[in-house]
Amino acid sequence: LQMLELQAQASWQIWTSMTSTNRTTARLPNFDDTEIAFRGVSDHQLIKTARLFKMMAKPLLVKLGSGLAMWALRWRLPLVKSVIRKTVFEQFVGGETLETSQAVIDQLYQKNCATVLDYGLEGKSTKEAFDQVVRQTKRSIDFAASNISVPVVSLKISAIADNALLEYAQSTPVLSGVMATDWEELVTRLDTICAYAYTHQVAIFIDAEESWMQKSIDRLVEMMMERYNTSRVIVYNTYQMYRKDKLDQLKRDFERAQGLNYHLGAKLVRGAYMDKERQRAKDQGYPSPIHATKADTDRSYNEAVRFCVEHYEVLGSCNASHNIESNRLQAELIAQKNIQRNHHHLNFSQLYGMSDYITFNLADAGYNVAKYLPYAPVADVMPYLIRRAQENTAVTQDVSRELSYIQREMKRRGIA
Repeated sequence: LQMLELQAQASWQIWTSMTSTNRTTARLPNFDDTEIAFRGVSDHQLIKTARLFKMMAKPLLVKLGSGLAMWALRWRLPLVKSVIRKTVFEQFVGGETLETSQAVIDQLYQKNCATVLDYGLEGKSTKEAFDQVVRQTKRSIDFAASNISVPVVSLKISAIADNALLEYAQSTPVLSGVMATDWEELVTRLDTICAYAYTHQVAIFIDAEESWMQKSIDRLVEMMMERYNTSRVIVYNTYQMYRKDKLDQLKRDFERAQGLNYHLGAKLVRGAYMDKERQRAKDQGYPSPIHATKADTDRSYNEAVRFCVEHYEVLGSCNASHNIESNRLQAELIAQKNIQRNHHHLNFSQLYGMSDYITFNLADAGYNVAKYLPYAPVADVMPYLIRRAQENTAVTQDVSRELSYIQREMKRRGIA
């Protein structure tokens, strides 16, 4: 057991060992440095990426293309998979399997960037599919435990449980009959994954989902954190800071963890279901849980960053933001407080294929940063890709910003 603990400790320090420096006096990242952001990206790939983001900036084109792609895959039309694989799949997915994702993982590692593995299967709700996700997540954990550049595996609870169960459990605290049985099976699936992660000392990020099932997810994650976060942070919950209640919940959860003597794991995101949340609230006649303005969301998010940095010694966090100011804030707070910039409780993460000007400038400056890397066969990962495309086009400034940095680098290289 002592040998296992020593091996795990060495693996756990991956984000620390990869960084170029741990001096608090080193420079802050310059997010405008496109040369660092796109280092190693060929001119051809840069031009290709620019074309893709130009298409993603057109909501109607994304909507039509998404529907057509799903239809073509369903009918197994020739060349469809090849086209998808060479466009959105190549941009946002690591590979169809763990093994074929290794090349991308290695490329990230060469840039001092870790990987968060995400099995990208979504939209299936059979017990066979749930069990498949459990098996594949355990395989991801095995892969991460033997791979120095992969400290974290991601999981969506809705990938191992029916949405109806999560929604029903939120509105009905005491379950009975089939629902009670299904809930216990869900707890067993999740516990199997978290126990496996604990044994292998690989962290688990539990994704946030829609508000009408999030309390059920929070309940499950609290249960897992109590069991497995006693000596270090294995299980992380995700806080969608565009929700009005999440800053207060983060603080309450921290106090609860302190009272029960376990470490809170907190991944911070702005949120991914804004339009859906607001529309459902309007249709059903209840107040929207989402902040009224972007400024309110930004204030809530940045206050959560401050809270996590303030309590970094006993709170493990990941700033999973594509917002430059929120990333800059955490970097500045670490410097101001004279904290080791690669402390294993202070992390950053962005999606693979996006915000390279944030990720790689943070990595180059010596911070703990990772790319969120999905993998799955083309047909299975399409719901994920469509959701990402729709999220990006819903917030057009995000796509425009991505494109502007790419075009800036093209201009610097003289290929614009």
